[in-house]
Amino acid sequence: MKDVSGVNGVALGVFVFFFLAVTVMGFLAARWRKAENEHSLDEWGLGGRSFGTWVTWFLLGGDLYTAYTFVAVPAAIYAAGAAGFFAVPYTILVYPLIFTFLPRLWSVSHKHGYVTTSDFVRGRFGSKGLSLAVAVTGILATMPYIALQLVGIQAVLDVMGVGGGETTHWFVKDLPLLIAFGVLAAYTYSSGLRAPALIAFVKDTLIYIVIAVAIIYIPIKLGGFDEIFAKAGEAFAQTNPATGKPRGALAPGEAGQWTYATLALGSALALFMYPHSITATLSSRSRNVIRRNTTILPLYSLMLGLLALLGFMAIAAGIKVKNGQLAIPQLFETMFPDWFAGVAFAAIGIGALVPAAIMSIAAANLFTRNIYKDFIKKDATPAQETKVSKLVSLLVKVGALVFVLTMDKTVAINFQLLGGIWILQTFPALVGGLFTRWFHRWALLAGWAVGMVYGTAAAYGVASPTQKHFGGSAAEIPGIGEIGYIGLTAFVLNVLVTVVLTFVLKAVKAPEGVDETSPEDYTADAGDPGVKDLPTVGAGAH
Repeated sequence: MKDVSGVNGVALGVFVFFFLAVTVMGFLAARWRKAENEHSLDEWGLGGRSFGTWVTWFLLGGDLYTAYTFVAVPAAIYAAGAAGFFAVPYTILVYPLIFTFLPRLWSVSHKHGYVTTSDFVRGRFGSKGLSLAVAVTGILATMPYIALQLVGIQAVLDVMGVGGGETTHWFVKDLPLLIAFGVLAAYTYSSGLRAPALIAFVKDTLIYIVIAVAIIYIPIKLGGFDEIFAKAGEAFAQTNPATGKPRGALAPGEAGQWTYATLALGSALALFMYPHSITATLSSRSRNVIRRNTTILPLYSLMLGLLALLGFMAIAAGIKVKNGQLAIPQLFETMFPDWFAGVAFAAIGIGALVPAAIMSIAAANLFTRNIYKDFIKKDATPAQETKVSKLVSLLVKVGALVFVLTMDKTVAINFQLLGGIWILQTFPALVGGLFTRWFHRWALLAGWAVGMVYGTAAAYGVASPTQKHFGGSAAEIPGIGEIGYIGLTAFVLNVLVTVVLTFVLKAVKAPEGVDETSPEDYTADAGDPGVKDLPTVGAGAH
C-alpha cells in the first residue's frame, strides 16, 4: 500500500532488506576462497579460475539473464506483441553454438594465461592492432549493456515511488540510483569476480521463485490464459495514433518474419562475443565445466519463455504506462501483495547488480591487458594490472551512469541492440581464430572496420515515432529488399570483406604475424603437462 508520498513502504522495506543482504555478501566475497596472491587479474578478474559446475552455472546465468531480460523483453511484448519473443529462440540457438567453441577457447586461454578475448586474438594472429580493435569494441558494446542494468533498477525505484516525479530535481530523483551504483562499485572494487559469483545464487533463486509464482498466480487472478490472450489480441488490433497502423500482433505477420529470424540468429551469434560472457567462462576450472554448462543453461531459456508472457499479462491487467520499461514492475505492484512485490523488485534489482559487476570487470580487464599493458606500460606487473583494472571498473560504471542519466530511457532495449551490432563484428576474429588461421590479420581488421561503420550508420538512419536516429536495429537488407537485423547484415559484409582480402593478401605474400598457439593447446585440460596449475583454494567446491 502506498503512503501519501506515493512510496510503497512495505515493498521498499523488503527491497532494501535484500539489497543490504547482497551488499554484505558482496564485501564478504573477498574472503570466499581467499587466494594466496590477490594481486593478479587471474584472482581479481577471474575468481582464481577455480569455479566448478554450479558456481559457473549461476554466474553465467546471472551474467546472461539480467534486469534487461526481466524488464525489456516483456516490455517489448507489451509494446508490440510476439515479435518480442525473438529472445527465446536466440537463447535456444546459442547453446549448441557455444558447445563447439567455448571449450576450445577455455583450453587455449588456460594454457597461455589469457584473461580476455583480445589476449587470444593477439596471440593467435600476432596482431596488436586487431587485438586493440576487439578490445575497444568489447568496451564500447559493454557500456550500454551496463546502462541497461541501471535502467532496470531505476524502473523498479520509480514504481515503488522512490525519487519523486518528473518535476523533482534531477539529483533527488536519481539519488537512489546513485546510491545503488556506489554500493555496486565498492564491492566490485574490493571483491572482484567473487562478488557477483556469490550474489548470483541469491539473484537466481529469487528470480525462479518470482517467475514460478507470477506464471501461476497472475493468470488465476486474470481469468486464465484464454482471457489474457483474448485481451492482448484486442489491444494489439487497436490503431497506434503515432503510426496509423495496428499497435502490434499476437504473432508476427509475414512482413516481420525476416526481422524476427535475423534478429534471433544475429543475437545468438553475438551473445558469447560479449566480454562478460567470456569472463564468466574463463573463471571455470576445467573445460568439462564449460561443456556441462552448455547442456544445463537451456533451463534459463524455459524461464525466459515464461517471463516473456508477462508482457501479455500486463496488457490483460490493464497496465497503462508511457514508458514500456515500467510495465512489468507496475504489473507486479498491481497484482502481488506488497511484501511479494518487494521480493519481485529485489529480484530485478539484484538481477541488475550481478551482470553490471561482471560487465564492468570484463571491460576493465580488456582495457588493462589490451590497451594499458600492450600500448602504455608494457612491463606492468600483475599487481599494477590489478590496480588499473580496479580503477577502470569504476570508470566504466561512471560512463554507464552518464549514459543512462542523459539518454532517453524509453529505448533501453536499443542500447543493448546497438552493442549487439558492434560486438558481432568480433566473431570472425575470435571464433574463426579458434578453428583456423587461414584468415589474414589485416583482412580481419578491414572486415571488422566495414562491419562497424556499416552497422553504426545503418542504425543511425533508423527512425521511430519517438526519435529520429537509433530508433531500432532493423533496416532493409541490401540486395534482398527485406527488413532484417542490421547486425547480421553488417556481419555478412564483414565476412565477405575478410575472405576476399585474405585471398588478395595471401597472393601478395603480406606478412601474417606469429601464432604463439599450437593445435594441442585447443584441447588441453587442467592438469595436462604444460598447462598452468589452478589454485588449490576451493578446488573441491562445485
